[in-house]
Amino acid sequence: MVCALGAAVCFGTATVLQAVATRTADAGEGGGDAALLLRALRQWRYLAGLALDGAGFVLQVAALRSIPIYAVGAALASSLAVTAVVAARLLKVRLSRAEWGAVIVVCAGLGMLALASGTEGERTGPTALKYAMLATAAGVLALGALGGRLPERGRPLALGLGAGFGFGVVEVAVRLIDDVSPGALLTNPATYALLLGGGAAFLLLTSALQRGSVTTATAGMVIGETIGPAAVGVVWLGDRTREGLEWLALLGFAVAVVGALALARFGEIPAEVPSDDDTLVSPSPSPPPLSPPSSPTPPSSP
Repeated sequence: MVCALGAAVCFGTATVLQAVATRTADAGEGGGDAALLLRALRQWRYLAGLALDGAGFVLQVAALRSIPIYAVGAALASSLAVTAVVAARLLKVRLSRAEWGAVIVVCAGLGMLALASGTEGERTGPTALKYAMLATAAGVLALGALGGRLPERGRPLALGLGAGFGFGVVEVAVRLIDDVSPGALLTNPATYALLLGGGAAFLLLTSALQRGSVTTATAGMVIGETIGPAAVGVVWLGDRTREGLEWLALLGFAVAVVGALALARFGEIPAEVPSDDDTLVSPSPSPPPLSPPSSPTPPSSP
């Protein structure tokens, strides 16, 4: 569980950095998602976010090898709480009382999950499940290619759900890879599902943050990356709770996910970066500019 929470801290902090960088890259310029990504890669904040994403992924894999998928999924959804706290500490973004309450709710849900979670299931899953994950990843990739053509009204939810499904594929695929020797990896459909699902989810999330309601897109992502993978873990991979604590695990999962949904607006920091790339300015004309500290230090985990 410590690894899962560490991954949430990495992902949540990376969101702050990447959201600001993608807005800078998109300011005043056209182009598709690939062009946006290339411009974002020139921003130091985006590169720092990528480094944190890499560290978070390593911790995520370690967690998936130790505890059930439902616990890892809920912990990763809690990265929104981390993002909210980082934004409040570093960017001086004001959280309402309800949002601080949601942060506490997320922490309470994760605490319940930590008490109730058992060890990971011992089942390897049927071979058909590996191909099902690969097909799902291909579907997410196709959605990413068509994302810009989706109806504007339903685009944020569709892209957010797609990104969530892609991240969910990664969670399940990690469990379906039981042999990491080069030969076994190359012949395992789950390997390709992991690569396709992760890449497609990353593309969809980048697009969703730029092309519609951040709250809607992030809520879709949270739902997509938690409920489905948790069900797969319980039904096909044998994930269980500690004896007699099924109710606590279910309650903790629900509480953590609901708390994360309440913080969905923090899927992207509501700020734009001007050309000097030093001062963060709120898109609303009334609030004063937001300036990050000159030497930011990582916040403590919530």
